[in-house]
Order: sequence, then structure tokens, then C-alpha cells
Amino acid sequence: MAVTATGLAHWLPEASAAPLRETTLGALLAERAAALPGRPALIFDEPQARATWTYAELDAEVTRLAKALLGHGIGPGQRVAVMAANCPEWVFLEYALGRIGAVLVTVNPSFRQGELDYLLRQARVSALFVAGVFRGFDVGAMLAEMLPGLNRGRPSSGSYGGSAYPDLRLVVQIGAAAVPGALPFNGVLEAAPEISEAALAEVAQGVRPEDVLQIQYTSGTTGKPKGAMLTHRGTINNALLAAERAGYRETDVMVSAMPLFHTAGCVCNVMGMLAAGGCLVMMADFDAGRLLDLIERHGGTITNGVPTMYIRMLQDPGLVAGARDLSRWRIAYTGGTSIPPQVMLDLHARVGCEPVIIMGMTECSPIITQTAPDEPLETRVMTAGVPLPHVEIRIVDPVSGETRPVGAEGELQIRGFLVTAGYFDMAKQTRETISADGWLKSGDLAVMDAEGHLRIIGRIKDMLIRGGENIYPVEIEDWLMQHPAIAEAQVVGVPDPEFGEEIFAFVVLHPGKTLEGGALRDWCRTRIARHKVPRHIAFIEATPKTANGKVRKVDLRRMAEEMLEKDTTA
Repeated sequence: MAVTATGLAHWLPEASAAPLRETTLGALLAERAAALPGRPALIFDEPQARATWTYAELDAEVTRLAKALLGHGIGPGQRVAVMAANCPEWVFLEYALGRIGAVLVTVNPSFRQGELDYLLRQARVSALFVAGVFRGFDVGAMLAEMLPGLNRGRPSSGSYGGSAYPDLRLVVQIGAAAVPGALPFNGVLEAAPEISEAALAEVAQGVRPEDVLQIQYTSGTTGKPKGAMLTHRGTINNALLAAERAGYRETDVMVSAMPLFHTAGCVCNVMGMLAAGGCLVMMADFDAGRLLDLIERHGGTITNGVPTMYIRMLQDPGLVAGARDLSRWRIAYTGGTSIPPQVMLDLHARVGCEPVIIMGMTECSPIITQTAPDEPLETRVMTAGVPLPHVEIRIVDPVSGETRPVGAEGELQIRGFLVTAGYFDMAKQTRETISADGWLKSGDLAVMDAEGHLRIIGRIKDMLIRGGENIYPVEIEDWLMQHPAIAEAQVVGVPDPEFGEEIFAFVVLHPGKTLEGGALRDWCRTRIARHKVPRHIAFIEATPKTANGKVRKVDLRRMAEEMLEKDTTA
């Protein structure tokens, strides 16, 4: 289906597409296990731990964990947070929670106390599965401060968090690093025999496709993260349709380090391979050389990564020397930021894999548009493709709401099965984002051509994307403003050749106060995740403002780029 014949930038859903699947994540895994029992489904390959699960073995692990969760009182609708780097337990939990109708709340493992505190409260989390250490940071010690009752053992009644977190009744340690007082993951599994197969089946049969599968937190201009509720129906069909368009096969092996706490990991990777019946080779963290090693070792045919990852892979000495066997690598999947066309052209020229570029957002489960493999290479690397089947988009005037002509700039809006069920416990923000007739306002400025290809040219929302991470300046500004020396803080994004964008903070100090950039970064690192710490900091006397007192961020961006240009030419 093409854009409407009126010359307006409005893409109608493809009428010829196969009907949407009405199923749940647990049911789809059971379906694949019955059809492909001996086919490898999941490989975790790290120097300290290597393991493979077939579809039958994965389904058995998920069944055991699902029964154990029920044995610990976790049931339909309850929200369970997972805070860990990529690991097998993360995948087991994703499936098991889906099978019993509980809601997975994804947590960035680099979160610090303030960020985790907000999420546990706002989502009213009942259980927290957590790794004790992440990139050298002692998460267990942080939890000991947040949950003083945790190391006194599991409460017979009430919660670990008392009045601060009244819903939190279970804390489970993932991995070997200590979380004092938490129940070990294997200890959770001991409850599995308490639940019969019939009892699990009864619960699983009650889970509906329209039920919420997971809550993914995404910030906005208010600065308060919002929990986008993604359904079984939305995520499963998103994965199925994206996999079909990209040409995934049952024999495919995807190698990726995309974090599972992102939709790129838990939907595009986990559910994308489930959709095809393929195998996911999962890395705990990204390393260009190791990823290429795994492609060679496991015969990888698909990769999923942000452009920064592909840039580093192209710099690998073995790849540069032509000494790697990457002959089975067929598809390079990417999105999450502006895609440098030359990077994907270089990858195609040197490896032979075909680029597949997507445009997505968390609230859309996540993929909205995707390139088609039968189009010319130049077209594929220059745009974000056309909408997936069953997806409707339009480009509107942000002020009047009128649909813009083809080729004109406007706000991208989306409607269809993929749109979030709303923000958890935030009715006002939901109404502001999703219209009564189902249109989701993306906040992105976009252009659609006559064939429906989408290009994102900017953002109405004040957001930047660093190495595929969505970063919301107002959240960083709120943290900076807590520093006793700072009177005002404004954050903008600036172009960066490696990460796409970098964080530039403008800081106005209180009279008589002094502060250095290095000291401020050190202060930030103890309070916010590493990827949110400003790389560039400028101390100024005052920020530019409009006549009515609003900060002119367009001027700040220009100032930042001029400062960086001056530094590079000095």
C-alpha cells in the first residue's frame, strides 16, 4: 500500500498483509518448542560461562521458572523488575513472566539509587531480580542502603521496603555477586514442585494477547520517566512482521550484544528470533572483536547493533586484514539513531551483508518503519524504510494537526496494533500522547516521500540519542540542579562521529561559587548512569532566553557546536 493518492503524507495500513497473530509470548514459545524441539534457540557464550538451549530445553526451563514464580506468589498483573546485564536468567524471566501473565519491568543495570527508587515506587514493583555488580559498581551495597530490612531475611509478612516500597515482597539475586539478604535464583526454582502442570496451564490459559507484557520506562519533557505498557499482541506481531520483512529464516543465527533492557534486545532480538524459529547468540556486553569471533564460531547470519557498534567492528584488525571468515553474515540490522549511510555502504562492500535499517520508538513495540530487502542499496541506506504491515502513519503540522503534503516536514504520528496501551499510572500523560482516535504523537520531525519512505530530520521532544541510548536532557538538568554550586543547567545534544550525539551541559553557577568540569562529572557519576554523564561542560554567565523567559536551546546548540569547532581548529 502506498501513501494516499491525495498527495498527503499519510500511509494507510497494508490491506494485503497476513492477519495479525492473536497469541501470547508463552504460547508462541510452546508452539516453537513443539515444532522445532531440537533446534538451538539460545546460546550464551562468554569466557566464564557457555551454554546452549534447544527450543525444547528453553521451554522446559521457562516452564520450571513459571511454576516457581507462581509458588512465590507472583501472578497475573504483578510487576516484576529485572535489573541485570544480558544473561540467560534474563531471557528465562522474560518468557516465564509472559507465560503467567505477570508484567516484566525492564531496568537499566547502570541505574543509581535515585533512578531505581523512582522506578520501584512508580511501577509498584512486587519483585526485583537483580545482579549484585554491574561494571564494577556494587549494586548489592546500594540495595542495602535502599532496603535496610533486606539482610534480615525474607519477611513473613509486609515488604522489604516498608513504607518506601510497600509492594516489594521478593528480592532475588542473579549471578554470583552478592546481594545480601536476597534469595538466590536457584532458591526461587525450589518452589517449582509446589505448582502442578495443571495449575500452570490454568493460569497460562487466562493470559490474553491484549494483556500488558512489559513496562519500558522512557522519559519525556517533564523529566519524569514514564512506563510505556507494551502488550503481548503488540510486541509479538511487531517481531513477526519485522522478521518476515527482513527475510529471517529458521536456520538463522543472530549474534548481538544489544541490551535486553531495551526493546532492541528483548523484542527485536529475543522475540525476533522466536518469530523466525532461529537462534540467538547473546553477549553480556559489546566488544567488537568478540562479536566478530562469535559470528565466526557460531556461523552468525544476522547482527543487530547501533551504528557505533558497526563503526568499531569495521575497525577490527582481523576484518581490515581480510583474515576473518564472515561468509555466512547475511543481514546487518540497525537503528536507534541517525544512520551514517557510508558506514552501512562500507559494511556491505567489505563483508557483503545487507543493511536493514529501522525507525522505532519504545511506545511502538518498537519498530514503525523498516527497509525492504528488494529495494536498491542506496535507497535502503538513505531512509528508514516504509511502515510495517498493519501500521498507519502520517506527517502532521505540529500546531494545526493537519496532514502535511508529501515531502514536507512535520510531526510523525503512528496508529495501529503496535501503539502502547498507555503509560502506567499516568492517565494525563497518556492522553497528551495518544489521541482519542488512537494516533500516537512521536515528537519526531519527519519527511515522507511519495513511496512512503521515512526520514527523521529532528525532534520536537528535547531528546538526544547517544550510541543508541535515548537520553532526555531535562532529566540530566534536574540532577545537575541538585548540586549546591549550580544555579541553572541546560543540556543539549551535539554531533559526535562515534556515538551520533554527545551530551553538552551549560552551567550557570551561584554567585561566589566555583566548580570544575572534572569535579562535576565525578559528582554526576555517583548519581546517574554513566551514559548520562555530560562529556562536554561549559560554564557561562547566563543562558540565552526569549522575551518571555524561555531558554533558547537552539542558540545553546549553536554555541556548543561553535565551541567544539573552535577547540578542534585551535
